[in-house]
Amino acid sequence: MRVLIVCGAGASSTFVAQRLRRAAAARGVDVTPVPSSAAAAPNLIPDVDVVLAGAHLGGQVAVLGAAAAAADVPFVVVADAAREDGDHLLDTTLAAAAAAGRTS
Repeated sequence: MRVLIVCGAGASSTFVAQRLRRAAAARGVDVTPVPSSAAAAPNLIPDVDVVLAGAHLGGQVAVLGAAAAAADVPFVVVADAAREDGDHLLDTTLAAAAAAGRTS
């Protein structure tokens, strides 16, 4: 399952991706995190299974959410504190994928 992780400039999404990757590996879940900046994300959305966006993106959240809806890709806004917890990120990702009928 490909998971797009979006932050403002793309730097912190790399750290979030690492946390998600470690949690998935520990549970034996096949997840490929794709870190991205908010500017680049709309072009990547059609090629992923779930989009996780940081709450700190403010007004960009609506734009990203609309792009995800247009591509029929589950979209989740993740609180800043939750981005520190790989297990929470994995649980959130799996729940969004399951609700949309997308399984890994």
